[in-house]
Amino acid sequence: MSGGPRCPVCAEPWLSPRLLPCLHSLCAPCLRRLGPLGEAGGAAARSVLCPVCDAEVALPPGGVGQLTPDYLAPSGGGAAAGCDLCPDGAAAGRCLTCGARLCLFCCQAHRRQKKTASHAVTELENTKDCSQAGKPLFCPSHPTEELRLFCEQCDQPVCRDCVVDRHRQHPYDFTGNVIHRHGDILRELLKSTQQHMGTLEDVLGQIDVMDSAVCSRADAVATDIRLFASGYVKAIEEHRDRLLKQLEDLKVQKENLLHLQKAQLQQLLLDMRTGVEFTERLLTSGSDLEILITKGVVASRLAKLNSTAYNTHPSVDDGIHFSPQERAGQCCGYEVFGAILNKVVDPARCTLHGEDLHRAQQNQLTGFTLLCNDTTGERMGRGGEAVRVTITHKDKKDCAVKPTVCDNGDGTYHISYSPEEPGLYAVCVCVKGQHVQGSPFTLMVKNKFREHQGVFHCCTFCSSGGQKAARCACGGTMPGGYQGCGHGHKGHPGCPHWSCCGQVKESSECLGGPPSDASQRSLLRTVVL
Repeated sequence: MSGGPRCPVCAEPWLSPRLLPCLHSLCAPCLRRLGPLGEAGGAAARSVLCPVCDAEVALPPGGVGQLTPDYLAPSGGGAAAGCDLCPDGAAAGRCLTCGARLCLFCCQAHRRQKKTASHAVTELENTKDCSQAGKPLFCPSHPTEELRLFCEQCDQPVCRDCVVDRHRQHPYDFTGNVIHRHGDILRELLKSTQQHMGTLEDVLGQIDVMDSAVCSRADAVATDIRLFASGYVKAIEEHRDRLLKQLEDLKVQKENLLHLQKAQLQQLLLDMRTGVEFTERLLTSGSDLEILITKGVVASRLAKLNSTAYNTHPSVDDGIHFSPQERAGQCCGYEVFGAILNKVVDPARCTLHGEDLHRAQQNQLTGFTLLCNDTTGERMGRGGEAVRVTITHKDKKDCAVKPTVCDNGDGTYHISYSPEEPGLYAVCVCVKGQHVQGSPFTLMVKNKFREHQGVFHCCTFCSSGGQKAARCACGGTMPGGYQGCGHGHKGHPGCPHWSCCGQVKESSECLGGPPSDASQRSLLRTVVL
């Protein structure tokens, strides 16, 4: 049996290999044997679990048959291709007449045989020539036509019959003319993915260092605990064991978080490495047509990997401390001291409080309170956290409000500010570089509070002492030439109101516009009276 490349599932030589969106290849029969994920008969496209990387990949509506063929798999992606006439020889040449790949012995025999003596046989110089020297790729819709053209609108190789049939009036060109542009797109994606790989490797290195720091710090704290506990005999020894158990739990908690982040980043790095290796192999060993056929799924995979968000810093720190002066209560009837300060602020559990959290007045000092809690939701009880607040105008990017953060020392922080411009603002409150609960949120700043210029009266007739020329902004009038409102007459709102704007709420903002000279004199007459 030949030792060439094989399917990773059945371990047999490739049989119609197909390329999954995760850039792993499987034989078409192996793909068909994979069980679908989700409920059977669902309206959504079937998805399967890749047996190589355990990624959930969606199959096209047409099933396995519509997956992109992997033309590099049978050759091992750069490995020497085999002879088409004998099972053991490696391809050393190609017959330009019949398209067969030939080993050195078969090349000589091909020239000697009577039927093939007139065929032109050429030597293969490298592995890419060997890949390109494969038999021509024919159109699946027109099996007798070779794929030589590329439809720009449909982004796929086509044959001559396709451009006069389904791809009529679509812009197209020869594959040799478009390979450089599409190859450059893949190279740019490859370069970006390689940069992400470097960043991921650096982050994984930081995680390893932090993991070691957590262990070292935990061991140092354990040593301090043992020294402190040695003087208390039985009661202190019991207290010591309790503290060590608590420290171990905290250490395990931090390690678990670091290991989880490490596993996630390692998987992402593995996926990116797989994509990079495949893309490099495709660009190095694939023919122009193979690159164009595979370009879509490769570009989609690399773009998806590049858009995956990941944390560039370890998810926890080595903030484990022991305080020997801290009262720890009773242990075996003795008052003991010493406690682990395991309270770490959790930005996701920090809350914002304030009546005017989402609204403010122009040029008016206002603010709100930040309450910091730990990972269990309990109040921190101490200050010193890195709190950062930004208030930026949504329409005027260069308009920002500089807030003042006051540390109260008890786990609360008062944020005060005075906006100069009205409008909608975006407020971001971060603790240790992460958004707190409810952040970011919007803040509406209204124009400066306008005070009333009139009087809050029952009617114009009463407040003006019966003056006919006195008027009211409610628009009411009275018979007999009275220009202002009166009880029970036309336009009166039926309750006390402001003469300057007609507002019926005494403690309100004035809604009236700047009055004219004539109306101002008549309204002011009411105010004076």
